[in-house]
Amino acid sequence: MRKWQTIRTSALGRHVHKHAYAALVLSGCYEEAGDLGCLRVYAGDVVLHDAFEAHLDRFPASGTKILNISLPARSTFHPGLGRIDDPDSIVRIAENNEAEAAALLLSLTEIQEPECRDWPEELAAALMQCPSLNLSQWSEVRGIAPWTLSRGFAQVFDISPSAFRARSRTHHAWKAIQTTDTPLARIAAHCCFADQSHMTRSVKSVTGKCPGAWRMAANRFKT
Repeated sequence: MRKWQTIRTSALGRHVHKHAYAALVLSGCYEEAGDLGCLRVYAGDVVLHDAFEAHLDRFPASGTKILNISLPARSTFHPGLGRIDDPDSIVRIAENNEAEAAALLLSLTEIQEPECRDWPEELAAALMQCPSLNLSQWSEVRGIAPWTLSRGFAQVFDISPSAFRARSRTHHAWKAIQTTDTPLARIAAHCCFADQSHMTRSVKSVTGKCPGAWRMAANRFKT
């Protein structure tokens, strides 16, 4: 990932960043659709991304200029879309000290509540809030046929609702593994995995490491 980006392509396909970072928009705009929902991002906005989040980006023909800033691995923040009153101050600091720019950015950014324009975005928000959501019940309540649900959601997010739900469930578990002392089996049950082995496979598939390794690393950091 480049620190400075001027993007003029119409879209970047769905991709995953292995490390946490902030994307500060300096000019232009774009739409991001991924694990954080569907976000409309404009100049002065910043998107805080946690590690292992996946998304795709759609850009206007006029292009977009972005400053990407790596965030410390153990920093505490709420991923999502926020706004900076003085982005130039972040730019000036980032030119000499990226760590200092990241700390200032995190201190100034207030995450906004996402606005949902249509049902695929509403479904994504519901799945992020409750990764055990029953898709059949959700579609039935809203009068949406199952095939319409799957196709319409994939048109926005380039992933099926069930796959989005699985990623959200895994991310909830991954965060709980690192930030709590809850037994792994209990986390698996709370996040609606079939069992602890199911959670282990999912976490390793998304992050490259098993829950035990993440728990051990988190405990070493606390010590």
